[in-house]
Amino acid sequence: MFTLVQAAGWPIWLLIIASLVAVAFITERALFLRRKKIVPPQLLDEVVLELKQKGVSQQMLTRLSEGSPLGMVFAAGLKNIKSAPEVMKESIEEAGRSATHQLEKFLTTIGTIASISPLLGLFGTVVGMIEIFGSQNAGGAAPAELAHGISVALYNTAFGLIVAIPSMIAYRHFRAQVDSLTIEMEQQAIKLVEVVHGERK
Repeated sequence: MFTLVQAAGWPIWLLIIASLVAVAFITERALFLRRKKIVPPQLLDEVVLELKQKGVSQQMLTRLSEGSPLGMVFAAGLKNIKSAPEVMKESIEEAGRSATHQLEKFLTTIGTIASISPLLGLFGTVVGMIEIFGSQNAGGAAPAELAHGISVALYNTAFGLIVAIPSMIAYRHFRAQVDSLTIEMEQQAIKLVEVVHGERK
């Protein structure tokens, strides 16, 4: 591995740093964006049952806020349970925007890495080509210098694509996952408002 890095030249270090950042953020998002963690399946039923039995308490609101993004949205709505449905919906929308922001954390960075990695590879290619032409002299290019320049050019191009392709796949996947989870949170929040105000049983 170290031999490949040496052969690729110094521009490869930019891609290595980008790849490490991408792996760290992709792993973090994969662990965070689990449906059971964001939108617990029985949470709405549990909240409605507790609401009918005990009503809203500060302990309940704290537990919901700290439990999951959906719980945070529910807690925001339940804080305004005595207000009109419109006020309750507004507070839910504000909490929903905050929850969505949490879900989208690091996605911009992953998308940026996916976009710039081919450019970093191209930069390495250009550096390699410059080394090739820089090694030319009156007697022609030395084979070792020529080979080094070509390896810098090719390794950087290949590694740039190796970093970019998985990063783009991860970005698209997480983007779709966030959209799906946001819609699900919105639907469940609307159900909660309708149950609280007697529009749904």
